[in-house]
Amino acid sequence: MDTDGPSQTALATAYARAYHQVADRAHILEDPVAARLLGLTADELSELREPTEDRPGSGVTYRPRRLFFAARSRFAEDRIAAAGVRQVVILGAGLDTFAYRNPNPDMRVFEVDHPATQAWKRQRLTDAGIEPPETLTFVPVDFETDRLAGELAAAGFDRAAPAVFVWLGVVFYLTPDALRATLDYIAAQARPTEVIFDYLQPADTDAERAQLQARAERVAAAGEPFHSCFTPDGIAELLRSIGFTEIDDRSAGELIDGYLEGPAEFQNDPPNALRASRILRASR
Repeated sequence: MDTDGPSQTALATAYARAYHQVADRAHILEDPVAARLLGLTADELSELREPTEDRPGSGVTYRPRRLFFAARSRFAEDRIAAAGVRQVVILGAGLDTFAYRNPNPDMRVFEVDHPATQAWKRQRLTDAGIEPPETLTFVPVDFETDRLAGELAAAGFDRAAPAVFVWLGVVFYLTPDALRATLDYIAAQARPTEVIFDYLQPADTDAERAQLQARAERVAAAGEPFHSCFTPDGIAELLRSIGFTEIDDRSAGELIDGYLEGPAEFQNDPPNALRASRILRASR
């Protein structure tokens, strides 16, 4: 990634969440902070063009993908609320806004991210007049080179207390070794603990392979190449070998439909842009 600015995929995801607020009648995720963080007005967001099909450069406004971005954040925030923990770690936080909408004054949120993305975000917060809450702690970490344990400990994270780890839009950019090391760390947290993350599964058809290849080429061109993908059985086997006992794994289409009213729209015949994406919650 560009070490002098924000992750391009983190920026695109934030645009998608902001656009969701003005483009979709039913909000899966209520996020009034995203547009402010980006320095955009509702009118400016409304002027963005919405494509009818997936194509290069359409990730921000293409409806299936932006609904997935909104749904995965909503799923994670619903799990945080249900868990009742007082520590939340957002790994690869990007331009996530949960900490600034957190309704629990006694819940500490640790935002972990690459130093460059985090520095850019903190400047954007200042420019937008958004004051980071006292319950938020920034933790700069490069997952491939830094020790997560040491950086979180230095930031005041309590290993002896339960926690929820949120890890969205990150896993497929990591090597399997870096993924395993982070999951090992999470699994050693005091019970009960859980992790929510999305991942990519291998393509099954020529059309899916072409779409996934085109997507991989786009993010690689932005300096953020894919490094891993898993089958549902494969990732479940890995998680159980580490010590996680409960796994809830869903397709992107299933996740979105769970938040939309009316008949199933995406899970029975998902568009190619969603076929590779899955999200899961693992707990112990």
